[in-house]
Amino acid sequence: MKLEYNAAASRGFANHGWLQANHSFSFANFYNPEKMNFGTLRVLNDDLISPGMGFGTHPHDNMEIITIPLSGVLKHKDSMGNKWEEVKAGEVQVMSAGTGIQHSEINGSKTEHLSLFQIWILPYKNNVTPRYDQAYFKTPSAGELQILVSSINNEKTSGLKIHQDAQISRINLKAGSNFEYNLKRESHGVYVMQVTGVSEVAGQHLNQRDAVGLSKVATFLVEAQEESQLLFIEVPILD
Repeated sequence: MKLEYNAAASRGFANHGWLQANHSFSFANFYNPEKMNFGTLRVLNDDLISPGMGFGTHPHDNMEIITIPLSGVLKHKDSMGNKWEEVKAGEVQVMSAGTGIQHSEINGSKTEHLSLFQIWILPYKNNVTPRYDQAYFKTPSAGELQILVSSINNEKTSGLKIHQDAQISRINLKAGSNFEYNLKRESHGVYVMQVTGVSEVAGQHLNQRDAVGLSKVATFLVEAQEESQLLFIEVPILD
């Protein structure tokens, strides 16, 4: 097993006043040659956006973009015809940029901060037709692995779809409980984010927002020291 530990405090941090951004991988003005990606996972940003503020119209192409609001409401519009769609906590948004899109994202509240994860995953195929989707996910029962995103080629799995053989899932665990995660393929790795609480993942202690990248392993154990929520991003590992 290969284990890459990433403490929350080791992430890149940018204070833009209206935006407090933590970058797990090199992004914008944060550059660390040892933190460029984890397999096809290119970006994992943990953002806090002030009321009424956000990102003006900007382009993307050939990237699978997943946004997970943790609290608050995101408003989104794009060149595909979506006009200020609301994405609330409990929902997940996916966007395949493909041949190219323009979009804007703002905090839809004038009084409350917006907290979200934004994830970028490299696609297995470039220049696809851009697409957009979002869905609400009921809070899972403790110990239930909930799949949020999976491959567009896998009709058997639930969740939203992207152009990559990847799987994004989450789990809520009670203090003292265990969960065994099984990888889909030997060629995959899993980037595990401790969203809340404290746990041990494959023997590595994780506090809130700590993360660990695991590869060259078929299965690993999660042991919750406190009531916890964890996010699993399983992706192909690049040669």
